[in-house]
Amino acid sequence: MNIVILSRNRELYSTERLIEEGEKKGHKVEVIDPLKCDIIIEKEKPTIYYKDRYLDYVDAIIPRIGASVTFYGCAVVRQFEMMGVFTIVTSDAIQRSRDKLRSLQRLSKAGIGMPKTVFTNYSRDVEEVIEHVGGTPVIIKLLEGTQGLGVVLAETKNAAESVLEAFNGLQARVIVQEFIKEAKGADLRALVVDGQVVGAMKRQGKEGEFRSNLHRGGSANIIKLDHDELKLAMNASKALKLPVCGVDMLQSARGPLLLEVNSTPGLEGIEGATGRNIAKSIISYIERNTQ
Repeated sequence: MNIVILSRNRELYSTERLIEEGEKKGHKVEVIDPLKCDIIIEKEKPTIYYKDRYLDYVDAIIPRIGASVTFYGCAVVRQFEMMGVFTIVTSDAIQRSRDKLRSLQRLSKAGIGMPKTVFTNYSRDVEEVIEHVGGTPVIIKLLEGTQGLGVVLAETKNAAESVLEAFNGLQARVIVQEFIKEAKGADLRALVVDGQVVGAMKRQGKEGEFRSNLHRGGSANIIKLDHDELKLAMNASKALKLPVCGVDMLQSARGPLLLEVNSTPGLEGIEGATGRNIAKSIISYIERNTQ
């Protein structure tokens, strides 16, 4: 098969691993920068032109689209879809998952547990917003943040007011969430492929840090998910129509609570922590759907 990885950097661990596993199975794998693709739209003949050729020979794509290039990256994925090319995640699903608010709305409708969350339109009544999530401390998140950036823990009402007023002044949209104290700065990441959990790790924030992202210096260890945690991960993947994704959740006194779903999860942390060959699982998923 001809497999294309849509990525701006072929040196990334995830991209290199997918190339390695694809080539091991005898497939031709190439990395293409989505921003260098020209989308050609004409009646009944959608095509993509890249550097010096038409990409009309592609059997499957693996989108590794960074958050900053979501709009154009998704347009390229959509064009491949119009050409009848299989993609491990659709353009619609990527865009849905990148919109934190829209994702949470869909996930809550699907009956998935999550921390109490409030979204407000630059509200002046900060006190009321804090009360809606059960009082301080609260987590304040930028809707566009990734890798733990734009996430603030406000421990007092005054701190929460200051942060919300600052974000409001910048016309930045935020959500306010209850702080799950018993999680103790740790979260779980489940990696889903073809709707099934193929690996899971527990990420722990460094001392004094409530965010557990590995990009922020956290550590990770393999973990066996219990029944409720497995169910949450698979239901979240189904609700957002993301057969391949990373599902982040917290362990709380009332069961697992969903944090977010990532449509292009990195493989380095989870393969390192679990020893599982996730890249191979993704290639096998493509084979099952294209051959």
